[in-house]
Amino acid sequence: MTRRLMWTGLAVGVLAALAVPFGQTGILAAPPQGEGWTPLFNGKDLAGWKAPEGDGGHWKVTGGVIDYDAQSEAKGDKNLKTEKEFGDYALHIEWRLKQTTGLYAMPTILPDGSYKTDAQGKVIKTPTPNADSGIFVRGTGKSQLNIWCWPCGSGEIWSYRNDQKQPPEVRAACVPKVRADNPVGEWNTFVITVKGETVNVVLNGQPVIVDAKLPGLGTKGPIALQHHGGLNQKTGEFSPASSLIQFRNIYIKELK
Repeated sequence: MTRRLMWTGLAVGVLAALAVPFGQTGILAAPPQGEGWTPLFNGKDLAGWKAPEGDGGHWKVTGGVIDYDAQSEAKGDKNLKTEKEFGDYALHIEWRLKQTTGLYAMPTILPDGSYKTDAQGKVIKTPTPNADSGIFVRGTGKSQLNIWCWPCGSGEIWSYRNDQKQPPEVRAACVPKVRADNPVGEWNTFVITVKGETVNVVLNGQPVIVDAKLPGLGTKGPIALQHHGGLNQKTGEFSPASSLIQFRNIYIKELK
């Protein structure tokens, strides 16, 4: 999650019990059914991708997957991006959160995009183990689809949902229709379709974002895999919501 001001010091650096072995491998699978799919990741190296300048090798390929440890040494943008820019497309991408870190003060997102509050109107926050990454569909954080452990599920479009200038129907469409995530440590599959300013997301076979209109969405841009969180320089521990994540089996179909 870029842009969040809700960083919490609650049990920072405490590793959740959901940590999983790092040795699980990803094998380049056959492309999705249908014609026109092109691999964006060859399972061997980062050919076709741009690692952040000064990254220090923290975005890497190991065991046939793109692996990230949330510790990029880049001074600016820490996200991994495709070299090519894309307009309208369908994207098949598999991901898994390797583990959670610490406890994050997590609110509950309601179907209209607002937060659940108590009788006094204060947002209810529950300390919960979390991990956090995302996919920028046209290169900018405004178009990010979240990958995380929040109750609403992954696929949520943070920046549009929180933009009070957007119409209610735009904000509501950015909230997942159902939480379709597999448990932390297991693989998940996104099928993301971007056409004009409309985004659809299917997670593990279930539609979670349906015809979300994103006004002002750029017409073209790279696909980016998001950095978030990282090591607290004072404690040497991971902050809550760090992007300890892997990706594999990435295919794209450009749409005319």
